[in-house]
Amino acid sequence: PALRRKARDSKCLTVGKATHNNLKAVTVNFPIGVFTCVTGVSGSGKSSLVLDTLRNGLVDLLEDRTTPWDIRGLEHVDKVIELDQRPIGRTPRSNPATYTGLMDFIRDLFSQVPESRVRGYEKGRFSFNVKGGRCEECGGGGVNVVDMQLFGDAEMVCESCDGKRFNAATLDIHYKGKNIHQVLDQTCEEALEFFKDIPKLQRILKLLNDLGMGYVKIGQPSTTLSGGEAQRIKIASELGKRATGRTVYVLDEPTTGLHFDDIRKLLEALQSLVDQGNTVVVIEHNLDVIKSADHLIELGPGGGESGGHVLAECTPEKLARGSTPT
Repeated sequence: PALRRKARDSKCLTVGKATHNNLKAVTVNFPIGVFTCVTGVSGSGKSSLVLDTLRNGLVDLLEDRTTPWDIRGLEHVDKVIELDQRPIGRTPRSNPATYTGLMDFIRDLFSQVPESRVRGYEKGRFSFNVKGGRCEECGGGGVNVVDMQLFGDAEMVCESCDGKRFNAATLDIHYKGKNIHQVLDQTCEEALEFFKDIPKLQRILKLLNDLGMGYVKIGQPSTTLSGGEAQRIKIASELGKRATGRTVYVLDEPTTGLHFDDIRKLLEALQSLVDQGNTVVVIEHNLDVIKSADHLIELGPGGGESGGHVLAECTPEKLARGSTPT
């Protein structure tokens, strides 16, 4: 209990008299600068409160739009970000390297190789999103989509580049003995060692490794990543940015499909976001997440019409002792 964070300067985001779906005109305080977990039985109103009211209301207000919800404390927030399990991209050209910004640094390195300068290759040459260096047969995707008519579309490895996504002239350029395809084909763990002398790359790669992503290739197409992997890549990307201390991160049941060791790594990452002064709000049933929170909000007592009431706003210890202060 002594380690629980307190709201920064007693500041809060307040949702007043929320009535969305089954919420019973509840007023709820979300402390600034702490890790808050919203829990309760299924159908108790967690998503209605956190996603439909708090998140959507903040997005509206931060974009200077009107909102039907009464939300106070906006002066403590500069942005709201939902770290969900949706894919980080919709095409094979999107991958962990492009999403986290690693690709920009890697392209810079290849453009500075002496052979690149002799040939006049610039940074854009090493992008599979730009014509010139990519394989034009597959558009830099490494695969071609085949229309199966009565069945779902099938992806076939590009015969021109053999899935390497770049043309032969681009693959001629090597950095520390590897071409651009071979570099992107490394796992995060392998890349951490390969780029050990480059601090900018080391920071992002270490974050990915610390989040248990060491086995994932840095150039692995986003379409092959699981929801949990995509979510952890998003968290690593956020941790790699300069913190403003005024960001609200929202997560909806982030432990879904994760092994208990992955949950531990996820919690460490979320705690790191809070350590930077940010506010984390998580909807969750998992007991490991609930007991790790600085602040709990429990809704209930049942689901549907029986839910929508605030049963408790307190620390996990107080809730465990059976007290339900609000």
